[in-house]
Amino acid sequence: MKPAIILAGGFGTRLRSVVSDVPKPLAPVAGKPFLWWLLGALESQGVREVHLCTGYKAEMVEKAFGDRFGEAALHYSVEHEPLGTGGAVLQAMRALKGVDSFYVLNGDTFAVADLVGLQHEADRTPEADAWLCGAPVPDASRYGTLQLDDRQRIVGFHAKGRQGPGVISAGIYLLRRQVLERAELPRQFSIEQDFFEAHLPRLHLQVAAMASDFIDIGVPEDYALAQSKIPALAGHP
Repeated sequence: MKPAIILAGGFGTRLRSVVSDVPKPLAPVAGKPFLWWLLGALESQGVREVHLCTGYKAEMVEKAFGDRFGEAALHYSVEHEPLGTGGAVLQAMRALKGVDSFYVLNGDTFAVADLVGLQHEADRTPEADAWLCGAPVPDASRYGTLQLDDRQRIVGFHAKGRQGPGVISAGIYLLRRQVLERAELPRQFSIEQDFFEAHLPRLHLQVAAMASDFIDIGVPEDYALAQSKIPALAGHP
């Protein structure tokens, strides 16, 4: 199984009213840090190497989890200044040895997704530069949506605010190291806006899997819902 990078350096600004004393990855969900649930999902699917991109209160994250989670080895890539999601990935990527591709996950979303299936679909579309996990939602207005062709290739991105159902990014990507290395990218950038969207005319981005369920803990209402939903999704009711 490919190694994984988790973007866990966010400030959690929108959650400050309910979680103020810990970084967002440590926000309690059913008595466990949110990151505990995410790491458990990765470890249960066979991921054995995880690199955590940390920033705000990074020392608290490392103290909470140490260097192992079950059978998965944990490594830390600390941002001493904000690098954006893309800059954080590039920094963590330098510590990955002998791999040509790797998973990237947002550290504030939990999606029920088959990583092995995503890899198999990626193997069927080797011409792609990167593969994303999508998530169908009944109301996409809170999220940017993906425009797909009949072969599940991403042909456009739509901004937040579009009413009705749509397919959004589930915050799980399988990225080629070579594609990132050859792109002319700044030190600080967003993987979504400044790479996927800005470079779309030159990139082949493929949706290779669909999450069967998805929750973003970034706002207080969904964080409250996560207290019961995430344990149920993870099989720990």
